[in-house]
Amino acid sequence: MKRLCLLLVFILTSAPASFAQGPGTFDQYFIDQTLRVDYDHFGSATEETAALDRVLIQGIWAGSKNHLIDGFDNGRFCVKVYDLASGTLIFSRGFDAYFGEYQTTKAALEGIEKVYHESALIPCPKNKIKFALESRDRQNALHPVFSCEIDPRSITVLRKPLSAGVKVFDLLKNGDPHQRTDVAFIAEGYTAQEESKLRSDLDRVVRAFFSQEPFKSMKDKFNITGVWKPSDESGCDEPGYGRYKNTAVNATFDSLGSDRYILTEDNESLCDIAAHVPYDALAVMINHGRYGGGGIYHMYCTFTVDSPWFEYLLLHEFGHSFAGLADEYYTSDVAYNEFYPKNIEPLEANITALLDPKNLKWKSLATPGIEVPTPWEKDEFDKKDLAYQKARREMNEKIAKMKRSGAPPADVAKAEDEAERMSREQSQWVDRFLAQSRYAGKVGAFEGAGYAAKGFFRPAADCLMFTKGLKPYCKVCEAAVRRRIEFTAE
Repeated sequence: MKRLCLLLVFILTSAPASFAQGPGTFDQYFIDQTLRVDYDHFGSATEETAALDRVLIQGIWAGSKNHLIDGFDNGRFCVKVYDLASGTLIFSRGFDAYFGEYQTTKAALEGIEKVYHESALIPCPKNKIKFALESRDRQNALHPVFSCEIDPRSITVLRKPLSAGVKVFDLLKNGDPHQRTDVAFIAEGYTAQEESKLRSDLDRVVRAFFSQEPFKSMKDKFNITGVWKPSDESGCDEPGYGRYKNTAVNATFDSLGSDRYILTEDNESLCDIAAHVPYDALAVMINHGRYGGGGIYHMYCTFTVDSPWFEYLLLHEFGHSFAGLADEYYTSDVAYNEFYPKNIEPLEANITALLDPKNLKWKSLATPGIEVPTPWEKDEFDKKDLAYQKARREMNEKIAKMKRSGAPPADVAKAEDEAERMSREQSQWVDRFLAQSRYAGKVGAFEGAGYAAKGFFRPAADCLMFTKGLKPYCKVCEAAVRRRIEFTAE
């Protein structure tokens, strides 16, 4: 590997830092540009390291000039930036990563190593810095993984022109990027001939985004852009169907072996396209009609724009990538193995191991007098939903087999219609069932969350992070999203 690998060069120390730092602190250490640090993150379930790829200086810094230190204590990883001369911590951000999800898979547990490309965006420093990557262990304690010195004035720091052939669409502009939450919708799988469809899709996606709280009432806190590099072909990869496309960011279904999970391992292309605008959050809008999406905290989310469920996919996945919300469902198949360790309190705001019931994580939002843990009609729900998940899995396997074998299109369409009917009817049953719960609309601690039927709890009987459909975030999730908006827009 022809890349510099600097492993655990030294132990990092820092002076105490507050949650917020003022504009004077920004002006002392940074200029109003973005330093992008690209690196390879690799290993298995038990081994982990990183290697520097390249460093670039790009457009203006999109983030807040006041909140330079991350105060949310969320994410499996953390980037920390120290002023080299003084050792002062001047910037930090927690995040999750594709590599972190890979670490929980069967392949990683068997010792198979894999490499993922990642990028860290930080304000461009005036002077030399120490860049550090830290990773959490199974008890959620952070440990150093990689560090290196970066001199922003070095000729090795690239000042390359941005990639050609990219169009930017200003969809909503409310003010200075430093004082707004800047969301960039990256258009994936749209050919040069599909620009009119792209523009129409962007318009309806923005409408859907602001139909939900807290985005609706905080619309003035946002700047929204669309960013598009034409793809050679429409859609995205579907390995389970034997279909592959040449697209701008190489998004693909079947990520980590889950048929509906869409991610991209082409981080470099994604970041090169996104660099045309200032952004706090990326959402990859995929030109496809099949149900699918994904979201990784402080990286990006994906959603298929022509799925009948696109509004849910957009808002659910954005909850992951923007606010670090956890999945609250537990009956669906996932690729992970014990994603959340037992008897360890998760970092995410919307699930808890309930290790101390008298001090519920979201106690301030709990319904007065509610039982903790909160009894609900779990046995009946599980019986019905697990039966549906089994039928759905079998139907999806049938469709995939038909497509791989070249079955007549009419037969495939009939099977897909049946799958959508099953999905719609199950969703309708779930909505009715949970709406009739004696604790509907209340905030407590409902067992079943974070891919686990036992031992983890969610705040409400139903929520956008629990079941699919047009429904709101629960009060706890909404509050978490609101806090993140305020953090990035202040």
